[in-house]
Amino acid sequence: MTKIKPPIRVRLRIEGRVQGVGFRAFVEREAVSRGVAGWVRNRRDGGVEVVLSGDREQIDQIIDRCRAGPRGSRADMVKVIDEDGTVGDGFEVRPTV
Repeated sequence: MTKIKPPIRVRLRIEGRVQGVGFRAFVEREAVSRGVAGWVRNRRDGGVEVVLSGDREQIDQIIDRCRAGPRGSRADMVKVIDEDGTVGDGFEVRPTV
């Protein structure tokens, strides 16, 4: 019998050269292609914030991709914070906070 794993939720804080390089669109593509729900937004402090909800393996792959980032970016820090709950369906790019 296959045991179904419940979805997980994590919040990422990414710092470095992550604004003005297509980082939000990059994260959105990675999440949508893996069926992971959540959102991404720029922060006024120059970082990017991401919330992901879904399968652990898919989320771990996205975290690894965020560490590499799109061309022209540089992720100096990717902080991963485990959270409770889910974020609903779909993935969205949110306004800067």
